[in-house]
Amino acid sequence: MAANIYYDKDADLGIIRGMKVAVVGYGSQGHAHALNLKESGVDVVVGLRDGSASRAKAEAAGLKVMSISDAAKWGDLVMLLAPDTEQKRIYDADIATHMGKGKVLAFAHGFNIRFHRIEPPADVDVVMIAPKGPGHLVRRTYAEGGGVPTLIAVHQDASGRAKQIALSYASANGGGRAGIIETTFTEETETDLFGEQVVLCGGLTSLIMAGYETLVEAGYQPEMAYFECLHEVKLIVDLMYEEGIAGMRYSISDTAEYGDVSRGPRIINADTKAEMRRILGEIQSGKFAEEWIAESDGGRKRFAEMQQAGRNHPIEKIGSQLRSMMPFIRKGKQSVSEVSGG
Repeated sequence: MAANIYYDKDADLGIIRGMKVAVVGYGSQGHAHALNLKESGVDVVVGLRDGSASRAKAEAAGLKVMSISDAAKWGDLVMLLAPDTEQKRIYDADIATHMGKGKVLAFAHGFNIRFHRIEPPADVDVVMIAPKGPGHLVRRTYAEGGGVPTLIAVHQDASGRAKQIALSYASANGGGRAGIIETTFTEETETDLFGEQVVLCGGLTSLIMAGYETLVEAGYQPEMAYFECLHEVKLIVDLMYEEGIAGMRYSISDTAEYGDVSRGPRIINADTKAEMRRILGEIQSGKFAEEWIAESDGGRKRFAEMQQAGRNHPIEKIGSQLRSMMPFIRKGKQSVSEVSGG
């Protein structure tokens, strides 16, 4: 079944402009939502914990800042943009008591609703507005007059107009310029986690590292392995992003295309797909969420060890050296932390 897709013409900006919006968090997504909404004529405050290092950055950007509790009390719509593992604690401590009839609780990812960590009262609207891009891109494209595709979903429609509210918010955040796609909390959460784990992050980084290791172990220069297995990934991804897989294959050499279609299925084979299905099952059953929450609650020791192992991989050392020789890669660009203060 084809998805419902909406644009600015389908949204009533007057709805969100008539509401007070509290954006909780000022990281990658938080800074983008708050600034985009403000520039769209919405009454916005940022809710931050006491002592937050982001307070000065938000205020310097012209935004009003309150404590999370005060922001939740003040706002008609509360957009919770804290990290997934922190949202339940923040909701229970500072937001739950202010969630009454007529309020809207909003998310940019369905994790805490899908896995029942946050269970709002029945008389509030619960919606999702999820731009499909990192916050710095959401902000930059809006400032340039564009936007990124955005997902919306309704978990609870106490008011009878939850979908219209979500559409209005998404439009004010720039999503209506690119397309607003209707989904569900369950679909967004499960496909998002799957994509991150199997393709976009876990799958891709593991593939790159394994390719690099294979070449270096076979006696090839690390610099050559880096260029072939990491650096040139952007060239191929950009072609697929712009023209699809078929368009990418049209653009590369016949030799590369033959290697693609004849050897690719030997790497990503039936065994790989079977493991993908097992990972999807862990997501659907809640096993992954339980594991991640327990890891976070337990101090993240194993996570920190895996992060450090990744940073210590030889591809990072050679990559750092080679990127220092290519300043054009970062020319005119800021890091995500510089943009958002995340």
